[in-house]
Amino acid sequence: MEIHQSSLVISLILLSGLVATCYGVPFTSLNKTIGITATPSIPSGQVLKGGESTLTISWSLNATSSVGIDTSDYRTVEIKLCYAPISQKDRGWRRTEEELQKDKTCQHKIVERPYNPSNNMYTATIKKDVPSATYFVRLYVHNSHEEVVAFGDTTDAMKMTNLFEVVAVTGRSIGLDIASVCFSAFSIISMLGFFILEKRRAKT
Repeated sequence: MEIHQSSLVISLILLSGLVATCYGVPFTSLNKTIGITATPSIPSGQVLKGGESTLTISWSLNATSSVGIDTSDYRTVEIKLCYAPISQKDRGWRRTEEELQKDKTCQHKIVERPYNPSNNMYTATIKKDVPSATYFVRLYVHNSHEEVVAFGDTTDAMKMTNLFEVVAVTGRSIGLDIASVCFSAFSIISMLGFFILEKRRAKT
């Protein structure tokens, strides 16, 4: 009887682990133990440009966190750009989900580093392929099993403060636009000249 009970307990443990793996970790189960800030390279209120502007990100364990909370299984940190609610509206492909595996809030990875409790800083250039939108920065802490166990945000719980706007690179330059306009004008003038010349020939 004891053997059967032990087997049942082991099966339940394995099943719970499988469920956690399949359905992901709920965001509300994470501890907000990390303090993080992101400082743009341009004055507040101005727009950041993909491929040009930078963010200087600093993070550390919150002073209010329980002593030793990070010594159990904090292994790596992953920092991402995340869409603010204003840039999620009517965009299902960016929506926030409770299960991290399904969540689409934070799609743009900035950097991944080994965990260190204090004096962390990283300067990142906004990537050219980052879409135009309003963002904040989030940090996820992973354990030795690569599971998310904690986080930190640069914004408040309502995601309304410390936001910044990014404008994506279009791949076009001013010189290219000028050349395009000149070529179009030349084509129109050439067509008019050809039309006038043909009319004169027809009269003669």
